[in-house]
Amino acid sequence: MNNKRSIIVVLSVVVLHVTATTVNLNETLALMKDQQRGNLDGRVAIVTGSSKGIGAAIAKHLALAGSSVVINYLSSQQDADRVVNDIASRGGKAISVQADVREEADIKRLFAIAKATYGRIDILVNNAGVYEFRSIENVTVEHYHKHFSVNVLGLILCCREAVKYFDPATNGTIINIASVVSASPAPQLSVYSASKAAVDAITVALARELGPRKIRVNAIRPGTTITEGTRAAGLIGSSFEAQIIAQTPFGRLAQPDDIARVAVFLASDDSAWVSGESLRVSGGSVN
Repeated sequence: MNNKRSIIVVLSVVVLHVTATTVNLNETLALMKDQQRGNLDGRVAIVTGSSKGIGAAIAKHLALAGSSVVINYLSSQQDADRVVNDIASRGGKAISVQADVREEADIKRLFAIAKATYGRIDILVNNAGVYEFRSIENVTVEHYHKHFSVNVLGLILCCREAVKYFDPATNGTIINIASVVSASPAPQLSVYSASKAAVDAITVALARELGPRKIRVNAIRPGTTITEGTRAAGLIGSSFEAQIIAQTPFGRLAQPDDIARVAVFLASDDSAWVSGESLRVSGGSVN
């Protein structure tokens, strides 16, 4: 009889412990979610090339975390306005601004509008980019300049303009979207791989240069991600997709949201001691 009572008491204690642990875990997760939703309150972000794909996801997640967001687009105003409306429907603040990152005048106008609208600029996400598959026999001068004028020059010009607007009292952060191919170049992507390797180099150089001004500079290296661009390129549903999935421990390609969550981390004070890093976000794929 005493043994039965002892067992009942022990089981009761275990149940209470498990219940308390579950409650504490749920409270912790809720707190973490609330903190993420508000950890960018009052800040303003410019996300280049954010009318669709990874850029759009980053813009939405930054807004969800409390930042006002400037959606930059080259030609897809309808897509950009759709992102703005999506953010607004969730209680966020966003505007869309057309600008070609290859053009100095456009970049100056982009930043000036952002400052005039929201009064400050705290975060720059250099997401605008292009890529084309070409064998070396088919690489042209135009192909080369198309990649480097957007992926490299456009990024540098945006960084140059951003540091003029960052408030020394509140610091600033730059997030460059690189690629896994910057460290693991892929066949038929020699020019694109080179342009993204340049992004990694620029990230480290600017982190060292701007660190004394309390400006952080980091990069994200996304793996193959399901976007409008990869669909249009014919990657989704191809043997190439199957090959990438086979090399990825998680057994799938990335979604834009997978990349966006990392961008929020790099934009927030949670990464205050992180600068000059290129974070690989590829689901464990090492190729």
